[in-house]
Amino acid sequence: MNTNCQLASTHYSYSIATPNGQKVTILLEELLAAGVSEAEYDAWFIDISTGDQFSSGFVDINPNSKIPALLDHSTDTPTPVFESGAILLYLAERFGHFLPTDHAGRTEVLNWLFWLQGSAPYLGGGFGHFYAYAPTKIEYAIDRFSMEVKRQLDLLNQRLEGRDWIAADQYSIADMAIWPWYGNLTIGQQYNAETFLDVSSYPNVQRWARQIRDREAVQRGRKVNRTWGDDSEQLRERHSAADLD
Repeated sequence: MNTNCQLASTHYSYSIATPNGQKVTILLEELLAAGVSEAEYDAWFIDISTGDQFSSGFVDINPNSKIPALLDHSTDTPTPVFESGAILLYLAERFGHFLPTDHAGRTEVLNWLFWLQGSAPYLGGGFGHFYAYAPTKIEYAIDRFSMEVKRQLDLLNQRLEGRDWIAADQYSIADMAIWPWYGNLTIGQQYNAETFLDVSSYPNVQRWARQIRDREAVQRGRKVNRTWGDDSEQLRERHSAADLD
């Protein structure tokens, strides 16, 4: 993996369009939509099925060998950033968007950002694995993680009662972090488990999920580094806005 190629952009993203990967490309597209031209980026595809994440170039950026990873060449010495939540926080702080500047609002957004970072493994590594991917269906494991995911969905549903956004009364990196996991789950774009989980019983989450899905920047960001599904929803790599257009 070449991390030193000289391109017009200064932010190099290395990922695949899993929910964790979508978080970062959605934020980058939202920044560009907000007029932050300095957020222009190159998105390189990391094929986790063939072990790209264990290559020396990737490990230099993320020693934990997990996607996504970011290399910021706009700093005096290129800055590696890994862990999806850390990347969201890094970019939001760097460009001054999607993170409140007042102490209370910032804290509220970070509360929910870190809630997601701790909760998503129950959905992805727990429920998603045992319900959709495990070669052997283990009833206890499915039931155990289903109960936790439904508890989390109920929490979000209560949180979104009478609210447009998760935190601080504004669209933020908390929404961008949570949506690829729980938003996609409730609008039928993940695990095909909407009937099993009775997602219609979480109407506030569904309303919020559709509201975010319909944002143009979200529609663009979720396609980046995607190599499955309908052809119109795929873009293996992005090196300019024209690639999505």
